[in-house]
Amino acid sequence: MDSRQLRYFVTVARERNFTRAAESLRIAQPPLSRAIQQLEEECGLPLFDRTSRPLSLTDAGKLLFEQAVQVLDRMEEMRAMVARLREAERTRLGIGFVASTLYGYLPEVIRHYRAARPGVELTLLEMTTIEQVAALKEGRIDVGFGRIPFSDAAIERVVLRNEQLCVALPLAHKLSSRTGSLKLAELADDTLVVYPRLPRPSYADQVLALFRDRDIKPAAVHEVRELQTALGLVAAETGICIVPGSVERLRRDNVVYRPLDEPGAISPIIMSTRRGDPSPEIDLILRLVKEMYRKVGITFGA
Repeated sequence: MDSRQLRYFVTVARERNFTRAAESLRIAQPPLSRAIQQLEEECGLPLFDRTSRPLSLTDAGKLLFEQAVQVLDRMEEMRAMVARLREAERTRLGIGFVASTLYGYLPEVIRHYRAARPGVELTLLEMTTIEQVAALKEGRIDVGFGRIPFSDAAIERVVLRNEQLCVALPLAHKLSSRTGSLKLAELADDTLVVYPRLPRPSYADQVLALFRDRDIKPAAVHEVRELQTALGLVAAETGICIVPGSVERLRRDNVVYRPLDEPGAISPIIMSTRRGDPSPEIDLILRLVKEMYRKVGITFGA
């Protein structure tokens, strides 16, 4: 007597018809009939009254049905418990990132990580740097890649590199034909598009600080939710936008990029983790970042 026979028997007992039971089990009727006959031979008693229409259980069949249902339910519970245990032991890693890091080397790092750790369940969540701090503390992510320096005793931060900033200009802008660097003072007559609007502080505040520290006031400031929206407005000739240099890899119609010639016009890429987190996955990601930077000639931390 095995679980297959019991499952067949219970299905026939519930359907009270061999044909319907076979359809429910998605098998042919002859092997189903043979399995029931073998079970009856093993029990030494008939389990069904085949003279009745529909089929009915004999007294022995009723007793076996009650026990078989309990056995099958218990086996299903055991399978579920083993599955939950297997799921609990599976390594998971949550990564939070600000959108602009996707145009740098983060995708390459993630690809290398997946190749090195194919059994890890990886979750990627776009979120601002401030949102990453809360997500790290709550355990929703394990690693964050952001751009805003902050101080929090529960969070450990590593500056991966400082990325030079550039300006995104409409193709029709008067300075778009310039091949060299631009000064912020040359952009004072333009509407400045900054992102994200919320939460603050954010990358938008870094950009506004560049203008403020030089006592330059843009003609107007337009705040939007995300990078893609900002570049869309630039393409629509609504204004200009200061973006990390890696964003230039995102080719967008009617948008050109020019470097900024300003001291301190940089944006850090910061990797954040929970302080004291012993996970070997974090060390692996940091090692992959360093290897990637070494390959492309970027100095780690500079």
